[in-house]
Amino acid sequence: MKLGIDAQKLPEFLKRGPLASLDHVKELGLGGLFFPTVLDMSPTLDQGALRDIRAKADELGLYIESGVGKINPYCSAEAPEFRAIGHGDIMLGFTRMIEASAAIGCRELWISPGNFKSEYRGRLANDRFRTDVTWEEQLLAIEKVLLKLAAVARANGVHLNMETHDEITSFEIVRLVEKVGEDCMGVVFDTANGLQRAEHPVFAAKRVAPYVRQTHIKDAYVGRAPDGLDFQTRSVGGGIVDFGTILPILAKANPNVNLSLEVAASVEDKPRKANPRQCIQINDPAWRAGHPDLNADELDAYMAMVDAYEKRVASGEIPDWEAYETSQYGYPTYENQFYRYEQAVTFIKSSARHIEKLCAEKGLPLSIPDAKRQAA
Repeated sequence: MKLGIDAQKLPEFLKRGPLASLDHVKELGLGGLFFPTVLDMSPTLDQGALRDIRAKADELGLYIESGVGKINPYCSAEAPEFRAIGHGDIMLGFTRMIEASAAIGCRELWISPGNFKSEYRGRLANDRFRTDVTWEEQLLAIEKVLLKLAAVARANGVHLNMETHDEITSFEIVRLVEKVGEDCMGVVFDTANGLQRAEHPVFAAKRVAPYVRQTHIKDAYVGRAPDGLDFQTRSVGGGIVDFGTILPILAKANPNVNLSLEVAASVEDKPRKANPRQCIQINDPAWRAGHPDLNADELDAYMAMVDAYEKRVASGEIPDWEAYETSQYGYPTYENQFYRYEQAVTFIKSSARHIEKLCAEKGLPLSIPDAKRQAA
């Protein structure tokens, strides 16, 4: 395993571009870079540019991973670049992205079932609760797209890996993998997103472990709030996720899986909008009805986990939502909401140290970059 980072969370990624960002990753002592889609490597799928990125990564001893993007047809209008790269044909666009990725050896490809819209509060921030189409209809549409792309994936020797994203459950992803075929489909396990679906991270890890081919390593605060539960991204090790239990599960299932940090982003490149508090409306009847797979045993374990975390918050060991937001983001003053470069680097290094420490303690096969090994 190598420990890297998602390009969207790497400070100054847009400013530096892909090649210089690989140098940046190396400077930070990380082992690789996860480009959300191949278009983040080259918006035109320029073969020369893509080969240069692969060569640079190989020269530096870094992994690179990539993706195809959001494949929910009901979200296509929100990502016009996928249709554009197919000259109006979105399926051709996806096909071209798969072929371009495979040509440079990126055969584990991220896909996502929707968009999270942080400007909205509660369940309406999620495509799961769209009011123009049901989630069941969206899942069926996603399945149809995947079945169309399955032949392309098989022909190019790639896996289309569905992220445990904000709106989908691990139960639903496993069913999709079983229907489409694990020979061409897998999972990107995001360690914190399932919390928004009231899934216990350890339970979710065990469910998806046989299919995990990529990861997003993320942590979060979850605590009681008037409308349900607050959710807030935290530095890895400072949140509710039990990485000490989850990492061995992942390593046992796939000892070569890369661990890509997806921590709170620096917004030097893209200023952060003033957002409402993210709320998991776990007590809302409509929210509960929208999670038919959620069982009593897992929900009890989930709430016990929340109770244990809240005790740490009450003791002062962990800052509460308001204290953390104020110290990290300048809430609620818009002018102070920029997560600056220095803060972002501190956040990344703290998260990396936590994962490296746990891997060392658990005897897990984590490769340490040469620069960091020499520094040690």
